[in-house]
Amino acid sequence: MRAILQRVTRGSVTVDGSITGQIDLGLVVLLGITHDDTNAQADLLADKTAKIRIFDNDAGKMNCSVIDVGGGVLVVSQFTLYANPKGGRRPDFMSAARPEVAEPLVRRYVESLRTSGVQRVETGVFRAMMHVEIHNDGPVTITLDTATL
Repeated sequence: MRAILQRVTRGSVTVDGSITGQIDLGLVVLLGITHDDTNAQADLLADKTAKIRIFDNDAGKMNCSVIDVGGGVLVVSQFTLYANPKGGRRPDFMSAARPEVAEPLVRRYVESLRTSGVQRVETGVFRAMMHVEIHNDGPVTITLDTATL
């Protein structure tokens, strides 16, 4: 399971002209699922996402979590995080989990964020063509992968 965390001043997802999720200060998380990911990994990744200290404290040091700053998290499923560009000019996506495996794990990750203490969790729409607006703050972008946590 992979997550790209982007610290934002605001972010939103639009599907078919309608906003399906939006936050102000917080994290936009691009989330990819692979074949052997589990509920336990979704819980671990959500806990790490909720508690990683990448927001500034009063002294300007990155020492606060999204929970500490009262921020939101916008989760966007993104199978392309498991793209393999090795074979040529068109990447394959064979390492991405099939939708029937991935969707429940995305939902589990979202619920785990809520139980970890994140007050506002918004999402995109699984398998939809989404337009994602990200106002990166810093910029601060962190990659988390359960293979290395």
